[in-house]
This record gives sequence, C-alpha cells and structure tokens, in this order.
Amino acid sequence: MFAKIINQSEMGKFVITLRKNGEFQFNLKATNGQVILTSEGYTTKTACLNGVESVKKNALLEERFEIKVAKNGKPYFNLKASNGQVIGASQMYASERTMKAGIASVQKNAPEAPVVEELD
Repeated sequence: MFAKIINQSEMGKFVITLRKNGEFQFNLKATNGQVILTSEGYTTKTACLNGVESVKKNALLEERFEIKVAKNGKPYFNLKASNGQVIGASQMYASERTMKAGIASVQKNAPEAPVVEELD
C-alpha cells in the first residue's frame, strides 16, 4: 500500500494568531488563502488548539452547520460543537449558493488541515 503524498499547498490550513487584546484565535483558510471559518477569542493557546480539534471533528457532520442570515440579508453559517456552542463563524456571503460552497470547503479542508502559528 502506498501512502498518498499530499502537497500542503493543495490543502487548507488553520492559522493561529494573537489578537490585540491578547486572546488567541484561529482562521481556517482554504487552499486559495481565503478565510472560510473564524473562531472566537481564547484566553490560552491550548484552548485555541482544542477549538481547532473540535472544528476538525464537527466539520464532518452536516447537522453541526447552522445557516443564518445577517441583518443586511447576507447569508452566513456557524459551526457548532455537540453541546451547541459556536466554534467558528463564516464570512458573509453574496448568495445562498456561495455560502453552501463555503460549508463544502470547510467540510473538505478542516479534517486534515495542518495548524500554523503566526503569533508575531
């Protein structure tokens, strides 16, 4: 059996950053570098990494995606954990079709995405 060699430029990635208020957050970026999911702020890097792991698990479950509409009428989605807590939110999309493509991108990229820290 041969192991499939994956070019990391062909997959999404989680990017952990430090907010101005000292909290950690992650963004899931698609292969094109576009942010497809953003986390809340976490007080510790460990909690942030636990959030990443939760996204990796929950992204595979369609029922964990909650479709919403912003006050301006633009659709977006939240990804929720099994306890109902939001673990990531999407950007606002121009249409329901592009939002559904965003959900598909999270489902495709999140489970195997490496974690990169950009804490400078």
